[in-house]
Amino acid sequence: MLTGTRLLLAGRVSSTANTAIRSFSAVPSVRPLSPDFSSGPCKKRPGWSLDAYKDAALGRSHRSKIGKAKLKEAIETTREVLGIPADYRIGIVPASDTGAYEMAMWSMLGERPVDVCHWESFGKGWSGDAKSHLKLDNVREFTADYGKIPDFSQVNQDHDICFTFNGTTSGVRVPDLDWISDDRKGLTFNDATSAVFAMNVDWSKVDVTTYSWQKVMGGEGAHGMLILSPRAVERLESYDSGRALPKIFRMVKKGKLDEALFEGSTINTPSMLCVEDYLDALKWSKTIGGLPGLVARSQANLAVFEKMVAEKDWIHFLAEDPATRSSTSVCFTLDLEAAQVKKMAALLEDQGVAYDIGAYRDAPPGLRIWCGATVEASDCEALVPWLEYAYNQVKNE
Repeated sequence: MLTGTRLLLAGRVSSTANTAIRSFSAVPSVRPLSPDFSSGPCKKRPGWSLDAYKDAALGRSHRSKIGKAKLKEAIETTREVLGIPADYRIGIVPASDTGAYEMAMWSMLGERPVDVCHWESFGKGWSGDAKSHLKLDNVREFTADYGKIPDFSQVNQDHDICFTFNGTTSGVRVPDLDWISDDRKGLTFNDATSAVFAMNVDWSKVDVTTYSWQKVMGGEGAHGMLILSPRAVERLESYDSGRALPKIFRMVKKGKLDEALFEGSTINTPSMLCVEDYLDALKWSKTIGGLPGLVARSQANLAVFEKMVAEKDWIHFLAEDPATRSSTSVCFTLDLEAAQVKKMAALLEDQGVAYDIGAYRDAPPGLRIWCGATVEASDCEALVPWLEYAYNQVKNE
């Protein structure tokens, strides 16, 4: 049964879009209530409004009593929702997931050889940074084409290991972390920005984990999260690379971890508006069952498109193996030329049906639809007939 809002949206089409379309199939009667399928920043939680900011510590110092309390609450609620062990440190750092990962690489890599596993653009970037900017001469790469994943059995557990839990631009995730040894000598560096809060992370297998608020929780950009195991802390306190570190990368004072950074005393000034937004998302997650509820919502969204791909012969998952298929950044290839795919994405945006779903610039031509926990399965279902409609439009032009 259509809600009043959905009925209204079903008839809301721009005049420009109407005149530009020559229909080759029936126009779907229902639009998603939210067309926000961007892979970052991602859709806000269901029911979000500006009222979420009514208790924000705006105009207050982040070092004030209320500012510190908000930041500490963000850290401890993160620990609660994700089930992070009590002896792991959690810090709020600058420059989103990129800043958090670079902070860890520049501070800790170099003690031992490094194995970098990558199968999409961001993981490839970490490898490039290790070799070209950190100038490490003992870096091994384990790679795979878009849609596939490397052979993790080839990594050396005595080396540091850098990997991306979920490839945002390829729609390929690690199936599990069983390939990481409990007896490893090196550290594992886990870029989990489009995985955490939608996929289960075995914390015993990861020593450095990073993510940003703008992904699965639908938060705002510019802030990163850095999670360190006791082994990572030991590395920070025992290893000095000798390289110069900018102030925003420094986590150690006089040979000891700066514990204040992991209690809410951030290196630079955070946006208290963004902090409030993150807190709002964390509180919402607890109302739907915490992490299990978040994972279930993302899986339900993926299931909608699994059904579609099984029934249609013109659309395909970029990640062919279900075991390595992302439930957040869901990537597709289509039986269309690259220019036609762009037209299809543009048509859907013009119609107010789906925004920002074109494949990442370095990925094969296709679509990328965000299916993280803040997205409603009903919106995914409403999008399916529009995808087929848009495909027929550009295919038959």
